[in-house]
Amino acid sequence: MINNSMEKINGKLVTFTGIIILVLLIAVFGFIFRQPKAEYLQGEAEATEVRISGKVPGRIEEFRFNEGEQVRKGDTVAILDSPEVLAKYSQAEAAEMAAQALNEKAVKGSRSEQIVMAFQTWQKARAAAEVAMKTWQRVQKLYENGVVPAQKKDEAEANYKAMLATEQAAKAQYEMARNGAQREDKLATEAQLNRAKGAVAEVEAYMKETFLISPIDGEVSERYPKVGELVGTGAPVMDILDLSDMWVAFNIREDQLKDLKMGETFLAFVPALGDKEIELKVTYMKDMGTYAAWRATKTTGQYDMKTFRVKAKPVEKVEGLRPGMTVLKK
Repeated sequence: MINNSMEKINGKLVTFTGIIILVLLIAVFGFIFRQPKAEYLQGEAEATEVRISGKVPGRIEEFRFNEGEQVRKGDTVAILDSPEVLAKYSQAEAAEMAAQALNEKAVKGSRSEQIVMAFQTWQKARAAAEVAMKTWQRVQKLYENGVVPAQKKDEAEANYKAMLATEQAAKAQYEMARNGAQREDKLATEAQLNRAKGAVAEVEAYMKETFLISPIDGEVSERYPKVGELVGTGAPVMDILDLSDMWVAFNIREDQLKDLKMGETFLAFVPALGDKEIELKVTYMKDMGTYAAWRATKTTGQYDMKTFRVKAKPVEKVEGLRPGMTVLKK
């Protein structure tokens, strides 16, 4: 009986001891796993991106660069085929040639043949006026002597005055032919010529727009249309990344901004580069407005946590850093 009682007591002690050990193990593991994990502020690398587009509609005739290739500022990256622009250029050139001819005619004045003809007409009218004057003088003397009636005298006088007016008109025609066009006519033709030249210059500018030029040094990140496809005015053709102008953008709740100040630097690491540590400088900080993600600080909601957009630029160039890579800050 004593042995059975001792065995029961020992069994209970073992069970109790096991329970205590299990509780201690659970407590230890619970303490370990309840330790708060390190929180990270997650950002994303971004870079300046320039979108290439044209001012004139046309079809993609040729791409000079593929996606991923490097371009230099001033390189022709694509060529558009725009027959409409070429047609307008031909029209503008023809209008300029016509205006040029009219302007030259106004500047040079009448042709030499026209001047000679006007002079001869004047001389003819001058001779007729002299004859009419002599006739009138003779008739006048005959009238004074009572040989001819007053009617004949008046007719001779009227004929002389008519011939004199004809001579003066012919002289004016000759002077006008010799002097050429009037000053106002010359100014008008010159203005028409300048207008035509302006139209040509405008179309030439549009023709240059069929050659799409890169405004920066960078890398072709994306091409939108295919060769032969039609693109409209201002339609995007390709994007170029300026990898020399990169930054990291974070969306951070305002309760996590205490360690970030404008102009200050901090350390972060890039998982895609083998957790490479980089130094960043805060250059931009602005709230994202009511449309951004937020949360209440308490269930009753005394005030709302706003989200801020923070941009930080690498202090030194980071080799291998690409737009879209994740950047983490503890």
